Amino acid sequence: MAGKAWRSAILNLLRKWGVTLHRKDKIKAQEVSWAVGALKKDTPQPRTFTRGIKTVTLIPGDGIGPEISSAVMKIFEAAKAPIQWEERNVTAIQGPGGKWMIPPDAKESMDRNKIGLKGPLKTPIAAGHPSMNLLLRKTFDLYANVRPCVSIEGYQTPYTDVNLVTIRENTEGEYSGIEHLIVDGVVQSIKLITEQASLRIAEYAFEYARNNQRASVTAVHKANIMRMSDGLFLRKCREAAEKHKDVKFTEMYLDTVCLNMVQDPTQFDVLVMPNLYGDILSDLCAGLIGGLGVTPSGNIGANGVAIFESVHGTAPDIAGKDMANPTALLLSAVMMLRHMGLHGYAKKIETGCFDTIRDKKVLTKDLGGNSKCSEFTEEICQRVRDMD
Repeated sequence: MAGKAWRSAILNLLRKWGVTLHRKDKIKAQEVSWAVGALKKDTPQPRTFTRGIKTVTLIPGDGIGPEISSAVMKIFEAAKAPIQWEERNVTAIQGPGGKWMIPPDAKESMDRNKIGLKGPLKTPIAAGHPSMNLLLRKTFDLYANVRPCVSIEGYQTPYTDVNLVTIRENTEGEYSGIEHLIVDGVVQSIKLITEQASLRIAEYAFEYARNNQRASVTAVHKANIMRMSDGLFLRKCREAAEKHKDVKFTEMYLDTVCLNMVQDPTQFDVLVMPNLYGDILSDLCAGLIGGLGVTPSGNIGANGVAIFESVHGTAPDIAGKDMANPTALLLSAVMMLRHMGLHGYAKKIETGCFDTIRDKKVLTKDLGGNSKCSEFTEEICQRVRDMD
């Protein structure tokens, strides 16, 4: 009877995620184990029960964005990944009352598909015009930015064994956008830290560590100076740590982390931090493995929404010249596949990319070669096809 009850609970959970099972369908032991774990957790889990073709909202972006997006689509096609793309352009528009918003068709697409892949977006330099990335985060409550930084074999940097993940609170802190003029020549910017957002990102970090076989979480803060705001963030991290005794917890000042990071990045595993610290430290960590051009990024939101992105710029100086490096967007798309539970396709594409870089024969200029974006893309496609 108990077995039937558990099976019923698992089936109900699958239906909640939009997966319909028939009598002929069999649930693998691994899937049962994962689902049982998900039943016991409050933190939203990635969708791992994937059947059939899945639609993903594609935001090519600006500058080199369309070129690298096209490269990713070609590689996905070579891998026969069960993804169809719903392309949408994102530019800020002003709605009723002058409020900035993304185009309705782009929002409807993301609301429907839940998963998005985004190229670099430019923000026009105009008074009052919002950051496009910030607007997307606020629109879809993308509260966690996840950026794995792992050394790539064959791509030489001063560090060879980096393997860490930065998790950044994405919705508040100094980036809340609360600024005002006190008197001429004096401007005040408000750093907003809330209990809810701090606990949410802390619990996400511990769940991420547990689900990805990571041993430790380090909370990065400056509670010695900002005792109330960073103090609140740190208390929520400690609270989350109490619920995850199987994951080692440490806490460290931001400046100490930066010092230790450049001396020996291998001492770190998962790092969780407020918004501004995360913006700076995640770029520093990207520099350890070769820069933003080879660093993937994902933004996890409420209600199952997630947008994966390349975090480098639009590079207008090389746009349209077939010189762009699609690696960052491709590895972000690999993160997306793993988030969707398509681990086999993710591994195949990632291996094709890393093998191409390690072989050093067909590389874009920024990777140390002289090949075009299209040639680099085709080399990865061929390696992926050869795995079949």
